[in-house]
Order: sequence, then C-alpha cells, then structure tokens
Amino acid sequence: MSKPDLAIRTVVFSILGNAVLAVIKFLAGIFGNSYALIADGIESTVDIFSSFLVLIGLKYAARPADENHPYGHGKAEPLITFLVVAFLIVSAFTIGWQAIINIQTPHELPSSWTLIVLGGIILWKEISYQVVIRRAKKLKSSSLKAEAWHHRSDAITSIAAFIGITVAIFGGEGFEVADDYAALVACGFILYNCYGIFRPALGEVMDENNFEELTREIREIALSVKGVEGTEKCFIRKAGMKYHVDLHAKVKGDLTVKEGHDIAHKLKDTLRKEIPQLGHVLIHIEPYFQ
Repeated sequence: MSKPDLAIRTVVFSILGNAVLAVIKFLAGIFGNSYALIADGIESTVDIFSSFLVLIGLKYAARPADENHPYGHGKAEPLITFLVVAFLIVSAFTIGWQAIINIQTPHELPSSWTLIVLGGIILWKEISYQVVIRRAKKLKSSSLKAEAWHHRSDAITSIAAFIGITVAIFGGEGFEVADDYAALVACGFILYNCYGIFRPALGEVMDENNFEELTREIREIALSVKGVEGTEKCFIRKAGMKYHVDLHAKVKGDLTVKEGHDIAHKLKDTLRKEIPQLGHVLIHIEPYFQ
C-alpha cells in the first residue's frame, strides 16, 4: 500500500470512530445530565469536520508534480493543519463559554452510569491516538500528527469529564458544577495541544531546516558513493511526506565536467534509492584538492 493510501485509510478510521463516539457522548450527556460529556461530543463533532479537511488535504498533497507545482503539492498538508487548529480553538472556546454559563445555572447531578461510558471512550481514544501517531511518524505527516493529537485531546477532555463527574457524584449536593469546571479544564488542554500541532506545521511552511538525523544519514550515504570525497552544505525542506534536498558534494578537482556530472547523478540516484521519502535532490559539485 502506498503512503498516501495508508494516510487516507488512517483518516477514514478516525472519521468513523469520531462519528460513533459523538453520538454516544451526546446521548450519554443528555440522558445522563452531564455537560462535560456534551462538551466532549461537541469536540468529537468538530473532529469529524476537521478530519474531512485532513482527508481533502492528503488527497490534494498526493497529487504528482506538474508545470505549476514542480515540487509537488505537499505544502497543502501544513495549510490544512492550520485549519484543523482553527477548528480546535473554536471548539475549545465554545465549550468554555457554555461551561461558564452552566456554572452560573443550577442543575442536577450527572448520572453515575456516565462514568462507565467515559471509561470506554478514554480507552478507545488512547488506542486511536497510538494507532494514528505511529502512522504519522512512519509517514512523516504533519496533518496525521494533528489528527493523532485530536484523539489525545479527546482522551484528555474525557478524563477531565470523568474526574468532574466523579467529584460531582461523590460530593453530592453543592458539587454539581464540578462537571462544568472539568469542561473548562479540558479547554485549557485543548488550547495547549493546539500550539503543539501548529508549531511544526508552521516550521514546514517556513522551510525550517531542522532535520539533523536525516542530514547525517544523507552525508553518510554520500560518502559511500564512489568519487564523492566529502560534503559541504546540506539544505532540507519538507513538503507533505517528501523531503527536498540541496547537497554540495566534493569531488576531485582534476575531474572533467562529464565525470563530475556522472558522480552527481549516481549520488542522486543512490540517495533516492536508500531514502525513499526524498523528493527532489539537487547536487552541487564542489572541487576538492588534497
């Protein structure tokens, strides 16, 4: 299975899971008198829409390079990630605003059975996070990483709801608002996670060159190519699931232009063979004199 196809299947998995959980949370929140669960359901609903955005972004980013986009369409991924973060921020403030209103409005204690529902939700969301984050790391996908953190933030809001409902139930009369305060705490966690999702995507758009491990691997492979005496500059920029590389390679200064050209092509082919996630590889030849 190709990397884009695996990424798309991962997002579809998230969409289906969030759709089922959103229904469960809303029903449990309404019938179990828990706003924290309703808030959780709101976040899951927002996650569904943001997952659709991720799905669209991944499909667009997977398009091959063309005349207008010689480096491909990979930059669509971090741009979609920005939209996902915006969805999360809006959902956090919506949940927080409603929680503040509920704190000022007397209401009944949540039902104890909602804790069982929340326990199952927390377990499923953590499993979902582990599945998606592993694939995000494997595919080097910023939008999949954002998708994974959706699951983790959902698990966190569910944990907050679990604690709030527990306090409300065992505290009894006067502790009804513990459920709503739990929703407020969850908002803080969501906003904190937003920065963790946003910052790497911003670095990708700004072409930050912070790929030390990949740089070392490229230099080591380059030295294994016959005719390459060393390397100098190595610039890397990420676009979607691909890394584009500009590498300065040293060859003996008395070689002909054709010989240097052949070494450059061999080096490029070797790098792309050994590191499949590389996209464009530009080799600049530098003369080397002992």
